Amino acid sequence: MVRFWERLGLPGLIDVHTHFMPERVLNKVWDYFDSAGPLTGVKWPITYRHEEQQRLDLLREFGVRAFTSMIYPHKAGMAEWLNGWAADFASRTPDCLHTATFYPEPGAEAYVRDAVDAGARIFKSHVQVGAYDPNDAELDPVWGLLADAGVPVVTHCGSGPAPGKHTGPEPIGRLLARHPRLRLVVAHMGMPEYVDFLDLAERYGEVRLDTTLTFTDFSEGFSPFPRAELPRLADLGDRILLGTDFPNIPHAYVHQLHALERLGLGDDWLRAVCHGNAARLFGLRGDKA
Repeated sequence: MVRFWERLGLPGLIDVHTHFMPERVLNKVWDYFDSAGPLTGVKWPITYRHEEQQRLDLLREFGVRAFTSMIYPHKAGMAEWLNGWAADFASRTPDCLHTATFYPEPGAEAYVRDAVDAGARIFKSHVQVGAYDPNDAELDPVWGLLADAGVPVVTHCGSGPAPGKHTGPEPIGRLLARHPRLRLVVAHMGMPEYVDFLDLAERYGEVRLDTTLTFTDFSEGFSPFPRAELPRLADLGDRILLGTDFPNIPHAYVHQLHALERLGLGDDWLRAVCHGNAARLFGLRGDKA
């Protein structure tokens, strides 16, 4: 693991897609994966099923210098509570980028503004699990606020591993047409609609994509990335961010790194994806968050 980023001359890794959440919520997420629920659709073993401190220790041992606490509500009334937990987690975990979330509900704009004012540096929107239209009228002021503030939003909007009611590129295309400055980070490279989300990234200069699970043996088994699109991936190398889904991954952490390396896009591309792009986006310097 360490040899990977040391060989590249990096001070470590920055992972924009890691999950830390209240214990009872995380346990329910793990139960869902164990049952191969309809939103996963496949057998999905959890490799890093450990208590919180052990998971933190592992990330630091891997050389991850900054990471996130991706939280997401599946119903109304959860988001503000999750934001409170995540703010506390960030305050006691200096290498975690303060993460927040939202849901289409009355009061969303107010609690998102409170989170931004409190220092939230990244948001998570889970269109698949939340089963909401990103163009819901309750969310329009939220997206506008985040676009104006320049705060990135990691958004699970692709239809993988199983489609949701509002997943796919069309709803996101309509959203970006209204908020073209939104720093939207498409989770999982938009799996399986890779080509469509690459199109959106080429059209909108603030759209980014994270690598979470993409290119791994696991996802290549059911949703392979089209190799004809690798030149476009290379051209967008300044807007691809390392994401892994730790701890909810069915393989060793290092496998995500090797999956990126075997694309053959070169060391400069790897340096940008694994550290440089996120360091620039979040204003991180050196080996400290």
